[in-house]
Amino acid sequence: MKSKRTGKPVFFIVFLLILALTYTAFFGIENYYGDTRKVYVKGAEDIRWGIDIRGGVEAVFSPDKEDVDITKEDMEAAKSIIETRMVNQNITDYEVYTDSDNHQIIVRFPWAAEESNFDAAAAVQELGETALLTFCEGESNETVILSGATDIQKAEASLNQETNQPIVSLKLTDAGTTKFSAATSRLKGSVISIWMDETMISAPTVNEVITTGEAMISGMESAEAAKELADKINAGSLPFALTVDDSKLQVISPTLGSDALRVMLIAGSIAFALVCLLMIALYRLNGVIAAIALLGQLAGSIACISGYFGGADSFTLTIPGIAGIILSVGVGVDCNVIAAERIREEFKKGKTIDGAIDSGFKNSLSAVIDGNVTIILVSVVLMGAFGTPDSLLAKIFSPLMSLFGSQVTGAIYSFGYTLLVGTIFNLIMGVLASKFMLKSISQLKLFRNPAFYGGKKNA
Repeated sequence: MKSKRTGKPVFFIVFLLILALTYTAFFGIENYYGDTRKVYVKGAEDIRWGIDIRGGVEAVFSPDKEDVDITKEDMEAAKSIIETRMVNQNITDYEVYTDSDNHQIIVRFPWAAEESNFDAAAAVQELGETALLTFCEGESNETVILSGATDIQKAEASLNQETNQPIVSLKLTDAGTTKFSAATSRLKGSVISIWMDETMISAPTVNEVITTGEAMISGMESAEAAKELADKINAGSLPFALTVDDSKLQVISPTLGSDALRVMLIAGSIAFALVCLLMIALYRLNGVIAAIALLGQLAGSIACISGYFGGADSFTLTIPGIAGIILSVGVGVDCNVIAAERIREEFKKGKTIDGAIDSGFKNSLSAVIDGNVTIILVSVVLMGAFGTPDSLLAKIFSPLMSLFGSQVTGAIYSFGYTLLVGTIFNLIMGVLASKFMLKSISQLKLFRNPAFYGGKKNA
């Protein structure tokens, strides 16, 4: 059966798209009006570097009221909200410690990407504000039923005595009791979602009308998950905000510094160029296509980190995160090498150019997919184990990870994220884009010679 040919213009279209992605991913799209920078598409300049690379801030938070009885649970709840706000801003390189005896929370986190004046006070301003916790109708936060600041008295993690399953028990104020009774009567069988700031942390179904001022949230997969949810709810109804002791604000020096980062980037660029040149030397035109695909893969990874897609915040890039990018590029090299070797083998069997390319990619596909899927699964497990507790991945892996205690996000999460996006772009570039470009360019008369693809030169 004759293979379906790919049109000659396809190579140029895909190549130009990869060049456009590479340029915009690294340099972004921006404009200046005087000294004002208007960003349309974020580039590498907008990446938020971790504390180990760029440094950051250390702040000590304390309650703003001294006449309030502050418990250890209150301090843990306040810690939970700071961690949640960090994750909501894609800051994964942070450290949060609680000193319950002295009513203090010590927080360390990196500078924002656009930070230029390194104002430590401005950097921590939003973190200590009292959380806005709401109970809303349905799975959106448009119709508010209860407000944590006025209607929720207390949340406590416990076990259901009948089912022995972890739950969160709520104690409502008098006003909250009246509101909740009316709402559960009206919404029986429907969902009432729980929100902290702009993040939904739970969406339980109303099973019965609740008139006692006490409610129960079930469905948690572990006691740790129930405690985390209770902490978040209590954080939304804290009777105090957190203030920062300006005398204890500190600027953290990076362990590597900008000079080390510059050297690292130069070394990485040289290594990337050498790998591409080696692949071109070994695999000729296949190597050229592989180098273009690797460039697209790297550009895609940078785009996912910088906030290129959808106006999202920059992901915090740490040293382990950079390691994830490097490892994913290595996987991309392996993917292209396997395909090139299979194409060579097909030429030895006497195949034509079109037949060798089709069979080579087809025979390499299973090995490439197996390797990439394995790495994707590892990345997903890492992100689920060390990601924010309310994320989908964390909920999926919570039954397993609860055996090892509660985990928080950080450097390992950063590694898993960069490895995941890099591997996904490897599948896009190393499997699809490479195949289309190679099949397309092989239709040009100039390249209708097996020698360009690892076969013997035409007589």
